[in-house]
Parts: sequence; C-alpha cells; structure tokens
Amino acid sequence: MNAMVPGRRQFLLATLSAAGGLAVGVGFAPDAAALPTNTEIWDTPPPAGAHEVTAWVVIEPDESVLIRVAKQEMGQGILTALPMLVAEELGCDWTKVRAEYASAHRNLVEKNVYGRMGTGGSRSVRENYRLLQQAGASARERLVAAAAARWGVAPAACSVRDGRITHPPSGRTLGFGAVAADAARITLTAEPAIRPPEQFRLAGTPQPRLDTPVKVNGSARFGIDTRLPGMLYAAVAACPVFGGTLVSADDKAIAGRRGIKAVVRLKDAVVVVADNFWRAKQALADLPVTWDEGAAADTDSAQFRAAYRAALDGPAANALTRGNAAAALAGAPKTVEALYEVPYLAHATMEPLNCTAHVQPGRVDVWLGTQFPEKALEAAAEVAGVAPGNVYVHNCYLGGGFGRRAVNDELRQAVAVSKAVGAPVKLIWTREEDIRHDRYRPQAAIRFRAGLGADGMPVAWQARTAVGSIRRSLGWDPVTNGVESSAVEGLANTPYAFPNATVDCILKNTHVPVMFWRSVGSSQNAFAVESFIDELAAAAGVDPLTMRRRLLAGKSDFLHVLDVLEENSGWGRPLPAGWGRGIAIHQSFDTIVGEVVEASVSSRGEVRVHRVVAAVDCGHVVNPATVERQIESAVIYGLTAALSGEITIAKGRVEQGNFDTYEMVRMADAPRIETHLALSGGGKWGGIGEPGTPPIAPALANAIFDATGTRVRSLPLKHARLVGRA
Repeated sequence: MNAMVPGRRQFLLATLSAAGGLAVGVGFAPDAAALPTNTEIWDTPPPAGAHEVTAWVVIEPDESVLIRVAKQEMGQGILTALPMLVAEELGCDWTKVRAEYASAHRNLVEKNVYGRMGTGGSRSVRENYRLLQQAGASARERLVAAAAARWGVAPAACSVRDGRITHPPSGRTLGFGAVAADAARITLTAEPAIRPPEQFRLAGTPQPRLDTPVKVNGSARFGIDTRLPGMLYAAVAACPVFGGTLVSADDKAIAGRRGIKAVVRLKDAVVVVADNFWRAKQALADLPVTWDEGAAADTDSAQFRAAYRAALDGPAANALTRGNAAAALAGAPKTVEALYEVPYLAHATMEPLNCTAHVQPGRVDVWLGTQFPEKALEAAAEVAGVAPGNVYVHNCYLGGGFGRRAVNDELRQAVAVSKAVGAPVKLIWTREEDIRHDRYRPQAAIRFRAGLGADGMPVAWQARTAVGSIRRSLGWDPVTNGVESSAVEGLANTPYAFPNATVDCILKNTHVPVMFWRSVGSSQNAFAVESFIDELAAAAGVDPLTMRRRLLAGKSDFLHVLDVLEENSGWGRPLPAGWGRGIAIHQSFDTIVGEVVEASVSSRGEVRVHRVVAAVDCGHVVNPATVERQIESAVIYGLTAALSGEITIAKGRVEQGNFDTYEMVRMADAPRIETHLALSGGGKWGGIGEPGTPPIAPALANAIFDATGTRVRSLPLKHARLVGRA
C-alpha cells in the first residue's frame, strides 16, 4: 500500500477525441464504464456518442463532465469525494458531473498510468488529494488557454465558473464543450498551482453522493448482479478446517440431477456447477465429500486463549523503549496491572463473496467487487495460465469490503472453474461459506503494567501484546525484526506522555487465517489502551477526561477534540440510575476521533447503548456529509464487534455460520449518533473510513464501568456478567 507520486510530465498527457472531447491524464486514471454495469467491456472503444480518452477528465460537447476514479467504491463515498477534488479545481458545473471506474487492464498496459488503484487504509483522499486537484487545475488551464486564444486575449484576463470561461472586460463567454477540442492540443509550460483548502468552493461543502440514485432505484450493479449469455452458476464448499485438503467427492450421488453440469475438484474445495445457483447449492449439500483435515482438527478456542496468555510470558520483540520503565515501575507508590483479550472477528460484508469469470483462449474476463483490481488481475492471470495483459477486470460496486475484498479467494476459484468447464461461471459463496472461510481480524491478548506517582499520574507504562501476524498469514515478506506495524499501532505510537514506557510484541499465529479488518490493529489496541487509561484514572481517583487531558498536555489537536467532546456530550452531567458515560480517544490513519458513549445496564445485565457523541479531527474535509455517515457506519460496525462479535473454533473449524450465530447490531439496537468536526487544518489530511471504529468499544466498556463498577476486559460483552446499579 505504498503511495505513488506522479511525475510532472504525466500531468501534461492529453488526447483529442474525434467528437471534441478533452482528456487530461494525471498519474492514476481509467478506462471503465460509467457507474459500472456488467455488460460493458472496458478495453474496447465506447459506443457511438461517447468517446474514450486517456485521462482523468473528459468533457463532452454537451458540457457534461466525466471524472474517472482510480479507487473503489464500497460505501465509503469516494466515488463522490474524489471527483469533488477534481471539480474543485476544474471549475465545472457539479450538477453535470458523473464518475466512472478506472481500468486495471489499461493501468497494466500503459505501465501504471493510474498508479496504485488499491483501496484500503483510509488512503483515498489523504494520499491523493494533491494529485486530484492537479488533474482538475491542469484541465482548467488548458480550457482557459483555448478560449483566450480564440478571443485573442491573455489567459490571465479570463475566469472560470460553473463550466464556463468568461472574459469579463468584453463579457464574452464560452462553455467547456465549445473549446474542448482546442484545449486538447494545448501543452502547458508549467503546471498551475492548486488551491489551499481555505479557498475551496465545492470541497468542504455537503453534497449528495453520485452513486445514491442508482443504489436507490436498483440499477447499481454489484458483482452478484452479473448476468452473461450462457452463464453457469457454481456453489463451493472448502475444507471446514483451514489448511485441510480435498480427498474425494463422489459425484455419482448427484449424477443425473436436473441442471447439474459438472463437479470441479480444487486442492482444498469442491465446486458444483449448474444452470442455476439453487440447484448447484442443493446438489453440493448432498455430495459425499471426504476431507483431510490435518492436525489443526484437534484445536479449539480454549486452547488458543490459553496459548495467547502464555505467550505474554515468553520471548518478545521490543517495539518501543522510552526511559527505564522497569525501574520506574519498581519504585512507584502504586501499580496497576490488567489483561485484555479480543477474539477473531469476521468481516461479515453485506454482499457475500462472489465472482463471475469467463476464461477463453487467450483472454480472461472477471466481474467482481474488489478493493485491489490490479491484484485481482494478477491472480486471474496466474490461475488461468495467461499473460496478465490478456486479463480484464470489470470492477463492480462492492457490497462492503472492510479489508476482506483486498484478497479475492473467490476470484481464484471462479477462474479455475470457468477454465475447467469452458463457459462463463458465476461462483457465489453462501453466507455460511463467507463467514466460515473468512480471513479474520486477529485474536489478541494485551497486558499492561503501570506505576502511578504520588500525584496519581503514570510514571511507568509497560505494554505487551500477543497477536496474529497478518503478513505471515498472507504469505507476504517475512517480519524480520519480530514487530509488525499493524500489531503495535496505537501501542508503540501512543500519544500519551508516559515518561518511561516499553512496548513488546509477540507475533503468534494459529491455523486460522487473519487479515486487515476495519481499522486493523487499532481495533484491538484502542480497546485495551483506552480501557486501561480509565483504570489508571480510577486508581488515581481522577476523572477519566481529566486524566486524558493531563497525559495529552501540549497536544493541541487532541485537546481540541476533547474540548469538543466535553462541550457536546454533556460530560459530568447526572444520568439516570443504571446509566453510565464513558470516553475514549484514538488516532489512526492520521485522524483523531474521540467518542463518548451513554449506556445503561439493566438489573438483568442487559446492555443498551443510548447515545454516541463523536468528535473528529481529520485536518480537512471534502464532503462533511460523508464524514458524518462514515462515523455512524464505523460506530455501528464497532458496536457489533464489542457487543456480540466473535469467531470461535471447535475441532479446528469455525462454529458461526450466519447472522443468527454471528449477530449484528440491528436498527432497533442502534443508538443516536452525533458527529462534530474538530478540524485542525494546516497540512493534515486524515482518512475517515476506519478511524471511527477503534474508540467505540473502550468508550462503551468505560460507560459500563461507570454504570456498574464492573470492569470489562474481554470482548464480546455478551459474555460479561453485569448487573446495573439501579
């Protein structure tokens, strides 16, 4: 996920279309289909009336503006936010803007012209805003130069607004479409400067999302909506124990069934192909299958929990050393120790994994929602045994990603099956397959020791985490120093001013595959750190918010977030009996989010979250409406994990299979959520899709302590024994 910086020469690329369209290419960009449909082949010329040009910006003679997006829309709003940044500099009429995806195939054959297309780590805006602004500014300057040449005036004497170039002294004006052909021939001697956020006109204002209408009227196409002529359907079952292999599948048991076309055997899975999915699924359920489950078939969650706890007393790699924590701890008047534990978590996206593949001689087409289309292209080429240049990835809307759709296991299966049967095949994972064969948020055990001085403030802080390595699980480059950045994020880079601190890391994997999950390591580490800060406050007899203020002294951005939280949450005001209020603050993906939770615990131990107040500092905002929605989304996602989320293992296999056993927060359970901006501005541009998740679990746990006096150190909360004080 390294950022790619375009060269200046790339900003000057332009191509003239036969219809007078203007295209401006900048570093990253596309070749796709407008708000993607699944019937378009993006490597061929567009139909009559629409003209494909190599660029970020296409301006048609009717003044409509097409802005291409090299990132993937999975509900986070970037199909609107990224075009807003281009349009900000372009000066077009926003009501005439539409967006389309970039093409991974074109990115390959044009040698990374669009840069890194992967979407994850809340990077889309924070690492691309300059690039996108420059694309808009470059197109604007060429349009102005073309109009000025036609009028015989200096470009500096012209202005741009709402898709029109105006020469104020003479009152002459032209629309973008009228000069697009001339503008495409212009070469700029230098790239124009881009606006600072203080001068934004469009960016920074709340705007409706461009993808809302098609999602409301049902015309939006997700991967699972794909339909192709002659398409077959496939249902898949992988070995129930991760790492196991297929021994045999007796297809005689389903021979002669109506619509059944084939049984395809993979190394660790079996697939039934039929003329519709229901028939494939039912036949698969009746298919006698023998698996070699391997040694992991004897494992369970109780063993894992004991092993992670035991690992905390073993060898560890050091991730942070400041001062002498051991000596300071030994001399502290009061010490506090706590162990926090979190389970594996599923991604549980709304749309289960699916992929449609069509393998033909010398060509492979795949339709799916993927966070990394260029990686999907490489995987399809590998499985099909063709050159990457012969693969075309038709990226669709993603029905949720949260990291899961960054590695497309379903694509590899679909390509293999299509190759085997010689026809286009749509392969769908059932909900059960999706949950039982996920790549999960790692399990972890995190232990703290702290020493408090005579004034109640921490003089020493020791943290030690035992957690699964994502890199090792994915088979990426090995961790050489024993520390993985995602394992210690929020621990080794804590903003709290502990004068003496150590952070140690133990990377421990089981047979259960792990991967990035919304907010990655911050999801578990924030729960542990922010809960433990409350424990220190309680031990010192200090208000939790006051303790955080003292530990964050001198950090104006953190303190401003706390100020906004205190002002809007009613911190310190009385609550009804059995209610509590908790706070947490955490920085991830360059964004600080603080949250205050109001929750109650009934006399029967039932937890109810009534209100969540969030304060956000992401530096600058492109679309405030998107920020608000993403915080709401992150809170609900995090609440699901805190209240009920867990993947447990018995006999080596996942026990949960659907939303009856992997429970989600439902509408009736959702609290009132308020989002307040506490922007620090300057050069800070933070992400927003993930940072709202880490604070919610500790803020809730701290609210429960406030309500009941019971400290929660293990998630999910459904296992906690709680009794309200009422």
